Amino acid sequence: MREKLQRFMIGRYGVDRLSKDIVIASCICLILSMLFRSRLLDAVAVVLLIVSYTRMLSRNINARYNENQKYLGWLNKIRYKYEKMMRNVKEQKTHHIYKCPGCGQKIRVPRGKGKISIRCPKCQTEFIKKS
Repeated sequence: MREKLQRFMIGRYGVDRLSKDIVIASCICLILSMLFRSRLLDAVAVVLLIVSYTRMLSRNINARYNENQKYLGWLNKIRYKYEKMMRNVKEQKTHHIYKCPGCGQKIRVPRGKGKISIRCPKCQTEFIKKS
């Protein structure tokens, strides 16, 4: 039986990140459909499973690879924005960010130092702010 499956899968695309995420989305839709008793979510889950298995069993490897690469690029953009946002939230506890009135350069200043004179590293403008 295992050999039959291996022979069947020769020349097929197989499982990639996009297919896995589609299956996960389908499972989430199924769980939500059980909670809310929604036929629409049932239908969405079935369609997602069909799409996922169609991708896995496809013989057009180049097209599936390109789809996966686009998805990974999109996913990396979202992950980068999320990590940047979390870094900014974490940084707000220890630092203030001020804009230089001369050139608009963002300057990071530690919190809790009282009124301090800040010199812009770009245009050398000095301004006083509370940290």
